[in-house]
Amino acid sequence: MLEALRVAVNRPVEIDGHTQIVQDLGLDSLAVMNLMLAIEDSFDISIPLNRVAEIVTVDDLVHAVETLA
Repeated sequence: MLEALRVAVNRPVEIDGHTQIVQDLGLDSLAVMNLMLAIEDSFDISIPLNRVAEIVTVDDLVHAVETLA
């Protein structure tokens, strides 16, 4: 999952559980959707759009993947 985040950011950056995906990593809405698609493919899950809106931090993303897997 961290690798998918690093690819989405496309620059060296420190990422931990408290990292905010949009604010700290500077991803726009298209980059966030591409990230979610990559995560869905990697983990063979489907993240509902309303759930995507609730994902703010890396920990939120991890929790979403864990509950959907």
